[in-house]
Amino acid sequence: MTGAKQIMQAQAVNNHNIANISTIGFRADAVSFDSQPIYGPGYPTRVNAVAGDAGTDFSAGTMEATGRDLDIAVNGKGFIAIKGTDGKEAYTRAGDLRVTPTGAVTTASGLAVLTESGPLIIPPSTTVSIGGDGTVSVVPQGSAPFAVTQVDRIKLVNPSTADLQKGDDGLLRLKNGGKAKADDSVSISSGMLESSNVNAAQSLISMIELQRLYEFQIKSINSTDQNEQSAERMMLTS
Repeated sequence: MTGAKQIMQAQAVNNHNIANISTIGFRADAVSFDSQPIYGPGYPTRVNAVAGDAGTDFSAGTMEATGRDLDIAVNGKGFIAIKGTDGKEAYTRAGDLRVTPTGAVTTASGLAVLTESGPLIIPPSTTVSIGGDGTVSVVPQGSAPFAVTQVDRIKLVNPSTADLQKGDDGLLRLKNGGKAKADDSVSISSGMLESSNVNAAQSLISMIELQRLYEFQIKSINSTDQNEQSAERMMLTS
């Protein structure tokens, strides 16, 4: 029963990854199985197969050209700082940005993009461009096309992945609850987006393997139950 329960949990994680194959910048979750001793009466060799959190897969997704000025992708390692659903600083690789009617720059899900001084706000503009270092430049409305003005700079960070944890909202945060420092070595490409790093083929194979393991566990439970019933009948007839 324990094995079947853990396999169901692993299947849920795998299904979540599959559901996010097309989610921009999504980082897949991983599950590993560990053997843990059963405490209590019995032989010391008795163990449970427990599904443990193997963490987040931080491998890169595929870079896809969009030609859209507000689409950005992080080159190599690093993350974009945003304001999470809890109001605290969080990090993402999803660079499909938007500008609200009030001038706030947000992710596609409506989360504010951050600079070192706070949320990124731009004035009413005819064009918006984002440089490789995260610098945001605009041509204000009513200005000549060449009247480019620098507004601010997107906060780009590169903390150790060992210090990051993924929340239920899919965003990454520092395990200690703090804020990562801006890292000038992180660069971005404009007009590009990074796809999810979920391996579709491997995820489908894992789904089939987990289903078979689950069926094996159920068969083992049924077999044990049948053996117990046979033993009871033997005792009654003896």
